[in-house]
Amino acid sequence: MTMPAALLRTTRPVFAALSLLAACGGSDASPPADPAPATVAVDSATLSADAVQIAGFTVDSVVSRPWRTSVTVPGRLELDPNALETLGSITEGRITHVTVRVGDRVAAGQALVMIHSHEIMDARSRFASAVAQVTAMEAERDLARTAADRARRLFDNKAMSVAEVERADVARKVAQANYDQAIAERDRAAALIEHLAGSGALPTGADEHDVIIRTPIAGVVTSRDAQPGTVVLPGTPLITVGNPDRLQIGMHVPEQAAAGVQPGATVRYALTEAPGERYDAVVTRVAPTVDTLTRTVEVVAQLRGRTNGRAESFVQADIEGKGTSGELVVPAMAVQAMQGDTVVIVSEPRGEGMYIKAVPVRVGRRTTDRVEILGGVPSGAVVVVRGAAIAKAELLKRRGGGE
Repeated sequence: MTMPAALLRTTRPVFAALSLLAACGGSDASPPADPAPATVAVDSATLSADAVQIAGFTVDSVVSRPWRTSVTVPGRLELDPNALETLGSITEGRITHVTVRVGDRVAAGQALVMIHSHEIMDARSRFASAVAQVTAMEAERDLARTAADRARRLFDNKAMSVAEVERADVARKVAQANYDQAIAERDRAAALIEHLAGSGALPTGADEHDVIIRTPIAGVVTSRDAQPGTVVLPGTPLITVGNPDRLQIGMHVPEQAAAGVQPGATVRYALTEAPGERYDAVVTRVAPTVDTLTRTVEVVAQLRGRTNGRAESFVQADIEGKGTSGELVVPAMAVQAMQGDTVVIVSEPRGEGMYIKAVPVRVGRRTTDRVEILGGVPSGAVVVVRGAAIAKAELLKRRGGGE
């Protein structure tokens, strides 16, 4: 195996120390009387306490834990669609005024667009007629009540027949019903005017013939399709208002990497302009289909807490899956390539020293910090993590015939 010169100069003293200490301090027991040398496995070695200390070894156990898929993808901050309100025309007419531009902040109930329409003119006319009808029906009701009361008094004084009293009573009920109907018509006409013009005073520049489009929510204008002078029909999009504090992250995850991403998965993200500051989000939606062109899956995450980012800002997101059934895993640093084999360096204590042995393993999924073990070592086995490359180099030297 070829090493760069600088690395070779750095590692030679460590290898030499390891070799010397391994030869001198490999066992605490007295040497046997029989001078015949013991047979030592090529891919194993016993290191003294001093050798372990020089190499700075750390160990960890092979454990079974849920595998969490981890993937890093670019993303984009977007306004939450549930916090967007697209305002459309509610009548046919011609736009006379548009009071806002994209990026303007608006308050709930603020007038955004004014449309000159005959519908509001007809509605105001019907309202005026309804008010007059209420006045007339109110007078008839009062008169019928008076007549019915008088008929009842005359009947009590035996000056009127029962039939006449009953007719007066029926006239009173009819007058009351006509009055109630007039009230309902007036209220319906008033509700139509409120629907077309909204509540409150008319904004500056508007007149009684204008339909007023008002925003039901506070937020920021994100799009504007309305232009003065344009003739519109009911349903024509005019203005879109969104809440700038309700943001989500839109991401496109490669098809294979998306296999372990589920709603509820944790997302850690950073703005591209401020990579040092990280924020939290949680996956709320994973698209059920794969994009046929990019072979990616759309993933949406809802932000947790506030962020310094704004809509349409780019982010770098780390998605961590919720986890599957238990799998054997080891730290990524513990897995080494050894002359075509994938191995871990299993360790056991030997007095104050350490016995190490290269064990071939089959590996599966990998992340930046852990590797899935499919076979080769059992759960609970102790492997070298920090210093695994040094231990591998010592074993390779022994494999090559060195003392």
